[in-house]
Amino acid sequence: MFNLIEIKKKNLCIMGLMGSGKSIIGKDLSKYSNLKFYDTDKEIELKTKKSINEIFEKSGELYFRKIEEEICLKLLTKNDCIISLGGGSIINNKIRKAVNQNSYSIYLQVKLNNLVNRLKLSKKRPLLNKTNNNKKMLENLYNERRKFYEKADFIVNNDNDKNQVLEEIKFKLNSYAKKTLHKE
Repeated sequence: MFNLIEIKKKNLCIMGLMGSGKSIIGKDLSKYSNLKFYDTDKEIELKTKKSINEIFEKSGELYFRKIEEEICLKLLTKNDCIISLGGGSIINNKIRKAVNQNSYSIYLQVKLNNLVNRLKLSKKRPLLNKTNNNKKMLENLYNERRKFYEKADFIVNNDNDKNQVLEEIKFKLNSYAKKTLHKE
C-alpha cells in the first residue's frame, strides 16, 4: 500500500470536470488507504450551511469561488488525506500552487459524451442549470481547464469500470512510492 510520506507529499488530490467521479473514486481510495476523505464542495456546504446551487443563486459564482479558495487552501495543508477538488477550483492560481506543492495529484479524465450522459439528470450543477446545451458548456469548461488538469502527476481514464480505475491508481501510487524510495 502506498504511503504519502514515501512519495514526499502531504495528501492526495483528485481533480477533473464535474461528473468525472472524483467523489466516488476518492471515497473508495480513502477506504483502501485508510486515509481521511474530504470533498471540497461538501466542505463548502458545511461551512456556509447552503447547497452549492443556493450559493450560486443567492451570492453568485464570485462569492462561491472566494469560499472555495479558502476551503481548498485550508484542506491542501492537511496531512494524510484524500481531497476531491471541485471541478473549477484548479483555475485558481493559489489553489494550483498548493496542489503542486503539497499533493500527489490525479486527474480523472472522462470523454465528453460520457460526462453529458452522467450529468443529464443532475440538478446540483449550477453551471449546467443555466444552459440548455450541457455538451457545449462542458466542452467550454474542459477547454478552459484542460491545461491545468493535464499537469497532474497521474492521468487516468474514468470512462468505464470504477474498480479498474481504482486498481490503476493503486498500482501507479505503489510504483511511484517504490521509485521514490529507490532514488534516495
